[in-house]
Amino acid sequence: MSTQFESLQQASLYPDVFNVPAPDTPAGRDVWPRKPGLFVRRLAAESDPAGFELVSGQFGLVPAWVKSASDAKLRSTKLVNARSEIVTTSNNFRDAWMGAQRCIVPMMSFQLDDLRSGKPVPTRITRVDGKPMGVAGLWERWQGAGDEVIVSFCVLTVNANSHALMHRYGQPGSEKRMPAILNEGAYGAWLTAPHPEKAREFMRAYSAALLTANPIQK
Repeated sequence: MSTQFESLQQASLYPDVFNVPAPDTPAGRDVWPRKPGLFVRRLAAESDPAGFELVSGQFGLVPAWVKSASDAKLRSTKLVNARSEIVTTSNNFRDAWMGAQRCIVPMMSFQLDDLRSGKPVPTRITRVDGKPMGVAGLWERWQGAGDEVIVSFCVLTVNANSHALMHRYGQPGSEKRMPAILNEGAYGAWLTAPHPEKAREFMRAYSAALLTANPIQK
């Protein structure tokens, strides 16, 4: 599965597409494990039950039960993707899922290696129309023994074995996965779904006809 994505560099896209204020400083163009990225989450109910906010956090979830910052660094690099089928049983993601700590990760593309030729070919997956993608994710807040706080997020993934485009990527013989890309009209419903089982309805593969893949030119 992908461990790198391209963030939105055009600030106006955040209010236009995700209905949140533009960031003062855009995230770095390429985001990979333990790098800072931006995500959209629901505001606390007491402040504005219908509002959303744009938050900066580390790509790679740090579960709240992690004991130390050093352990957090080790675990987070492996927790950038959460398999949607096991979020209720995984010790790493269960608390965030059951606690409705859902988010949307805005991205222009995500990167995968095409291995069909035997040699990895870095490939950029985007929407056909060039618009940003809103990918379903989970967020978490970890606080150490002192004042250190890590806000982090991960991307939810779904099975793509039968997907007309995404079945090409990943190790031969392995299960194919893809990010849970949300339809634009579902952003608010995903963030405000009242029950975890209702949120699970959004875990589906995005249409192959709406995506395109191109080798990355070095």
